[in-house]
Amino acid sequence: MQFLSDNAASVHPRVWDAMRAADAPDSPYDGDALSISLDEKMSSLFGRESKVLWVATGTAANCLALATMVQPHGGVVCHEEAHIEMDECGAPGFYLHGAKLLLAAGEGAKLTPDAIRAVLDPIRDDVHQVQPHAISITQASEYGRAYRPEEIAAIRDLADERGLSLHMDGARFGNAAAFLDLPAGEVAGAVDALSFGFVKNGGMSAEAIVFFDTALAEVALYRRKRAGHLQSKGRYLAAQVHAMLDGDLWLENARSANAAAAEIGGACADRLMHPVEANELFVRCTPEEREALRQQGFGFYDWGDDAARFVTSWNTREEDARALAKAIAGL
Repeated sequence: MQFLSDNAASVHPRVWDAMRAADAPDSPYDGDALSISLDEKMSSLFGRESKVLWVATGTAANCLALATMVQPHGGVVCHEEAHIEMDECGAPGFYLHGAKLLLAAGEGAKLTPDAIRAVLDPIRDDVHQVQPHAISITQASEYGRAYRPEEIAAIRDLADERGLSLHMDGARFGNAAAFLDLPAGEVAGAVDALSFGFVKNGGMSAEAIVFFDTALAEVALYRRKRAGHLQSKGRYLAAQVHAMLDGDLWLENARSANAAAAEIGGACADRLMHPVEANELFVRCTPEEREALRQQGFGFYDWGDDAARFVTSWNTREEDARALAKAIAGL
């Protein structure tokens, strides 16, 4: 019974079907009909003009988006536990040619305007210090917390006040949208670029960088090629994104994952370290309790010395979620 990561989940059958349907001659790279039509489909979903670039990984999506906003002498304000800081092996520094991550604190791995100001205000406006160029937030956050529209709007106002771009890491954007039950445009807010995640949500090897500041996309086209992410048969990546968007499969899958997490969370009581607002649970338990859960067949990651992380997926079986809930309740 697997709760290690939503990356471990299987690929949705409709994604496989879409890739097979794309298995016919078409223009290479991103000149095929499926790739070209992504702009219109994503613009319709978000209710604002957008330019879409597919890439194979979330790391590439985050870093290629930020590379259009940040010069090598600049910096990106992000949470101290953001994926770009903790889990991308220095990729932002590599793609951004040495630009620095400027780390802020925040409950639930979420940023607030005050937390961002605490990083920005001490920076002198002179050549001896790294100057901030962008802010990056994560929806849902690394602790499975969802930004409300008013929270994003407040960060946008601060970004505009300070002349900064705003990026959103949406590796679990679908889970945030499912929890908030709001249109995609409201869940994203007025960000300049969104790394829209599909792999964790039933895709195989396709993520989308959605540029709402479309001028940034023109720069990203060249950076994607230079970074080795312009795949010659890009229609297979585009097909995955289309499959996830068609009929709102991305939302259906995210709702299923969230429902499984809510089932488990209901049994955790005061063991929960954070409210369950997406498909991740952070649960206090001793090493002995974790071993007892593993002996019952549950796979998960330790989270420090005294907690565990459980992640549900689009295809988590109801009986597995109920079994884990019962096991945790019985500890």
